[in-house]
Amino acid sequence: MQQQAKRLTGRFPASKLRPDAPLIEFPELYWLGLAICNKAQAQMTTEASILPYQMTTCTHSKTSMRIAVIAILLSLSLSSLSSARGQQNPPEPRHEELLNGLRVLIWSQPTNVNVTVALRIHSGAAFDLAGKSGTMALLADQLFPDPETHDFFVEELGGNLQVTVDYDAMNITMTGRASEFERMLEILRTALISTPVTTSTVARLREARIKANREMSMSPPFIADRAIARRLFGDYPYGQPIIGTPETLVRIDRADLLLARERFHNPDNGTLVVIGGVQETRALRALRQLLGAWRKSDKVAPSTFRMPDNPDARTLIVDIPSAEDAEVRMAIRSLPRSDRDQLVVALLTLLTRDRWRAALPDLDHNAFYVRDESYFLSGMFVLGASVRTKETGKVIETGRNIFHGFVDSPPTSEELERVRNELVLLLTKGLDKPATIADMWLDAESYKLPSIADQVRALKKITPTDVQRVAVRLFRDASLASVVVGNSTLIKPDLERSVKVEIPGANRETAPPAVVTPSKNP
Repeated sequence: MQQQAKRLTGRFPASKLRPDAPLIEFPELYWLGLAICNKAQAQMTTEASILPYQMTTCTHSKTSMRIAVIAILLSLSLSSLSSARGQQNPPEPRHEELLNGLRVLIWSQPTNVNVTVALRIHSGAAFDLAGKSGTMALLADQLFPDPETHDFFVEELGGNLQVTVDYDAMNITMTGRASEFERMLEILRTALISTPVTTSTVARLREARIKANREMSMSPPFIADRAIARRLFGDYPYGQPIIGTPETLVRIDRADLLLARERFHNPDNGTLVVIGGVQETRALRALRQLLGAWRKSDKVAPSTFRMPDNPDARTLIVDIPSAEDAEVRMAIRSLPRSDRDQLVVALLTLLTRDRWRAALPDLDHNAFYVRDESYFLSGMFVLGASVRTKETGKVIETGRNIFHGFVDSPPTSEELERVRNELVLLLTKGLDKPATIADMWLDAESYKLPSIADQVRALKKITPTDVQRVAVRLFRDASLASVVVGNSTLIKPDLERSVKVEIPGANRETAPPAVVTPSKNP
């Protein structure tokens, strides 16, 4: 076992490649577990693991990833009001910057026998090349292509290795014994600098991802999720799937990955967090020694894209003749992650869920959710449900009315206080987990958020009038996109009573034959 461990270091690079290398985890894959969304905890699974990052406001379930972070901030406030035995607020990290521009945040915990190292590259799937969505996902697979590396963290270090990608960033999280801190950094260094991008490895990883993508594409909830994002954002990066499609993945080659790595995998485009039983001097010495040679980029690509046109107002019907039920999605464009009103949007998400459930009690017996997905430039406020085919029109009309209701009048004080408490009660866990704290700090760096104390103070001051103000901002002039996935023969008659519909390919008319005028002889 010791010999195997050495092979994973920069000096002894691993060479054994297996076709069953685990795929990188992505929040988008939560659809595989949507059927159990109305359980106590919605579990989202990939081929081999449970995804911890995509959390939705399902029936008695979790909130969105963004709300989770906000709730953690809420729990900081709660702890200050609880007894002395409650959790203490984590201290502010020590901020450092290496000569190559890598920003470093350190919290040394002398009594902790473990250490967490979290690196965020501040460029994600939004930078996928046109027509090649999934590039950053495949590049993430390429970082640790050998499954033995993942096994090493579990078996030898007693920890874990996890890589995730979203539209804004790529995240690498390592946990293990603090005594092995330098070895963990050496593995990270090898992944970032020395791992060869070979044609054979790219082909193997690409085929594995295409296979997984095709399997997921058979799921109606997954189809609906992909369709609503496309309907709302079109060709804008947020309308493209993070994991790509079989058609786009097959176009990605070795040169594309090398270009993406050269453009984005640079220290001045990253932030690294160290939390655990490692002294600050030791951590900085190891970081300078092992990551100091990581080459700085000449410039970082800015996150600027032309905003898409308004979505088509018609309801898109995706026909699956064999479907017994229907998947309904409604979405509007939301606010960027750094917007000052994001705290209010978090509460508005839960309020919308409660009113939708009250208006449609049958939703308690089906998978449904309300979530806000916010990113660097924009976001998506989306409602989703699995319903009986004959109820699709009623579900969409009720969603519209709820949006208008928040615009016309604020929520009651009781409603607001209930969801405020719910955020605390649902997600006060995790403050004792370094990975949770690392995510908080990395989000603050990524989105230039105010201090935790300032956010908590602002949250306490939110009133029903504030919620109505943000609802007006979000809903009053919003262009609503809607998608229904199911048997179009059964769905169309019900929907056409209240909305206009579009069925791709169904409304095409055969063009009349062209009239050919014979040319005149000179």
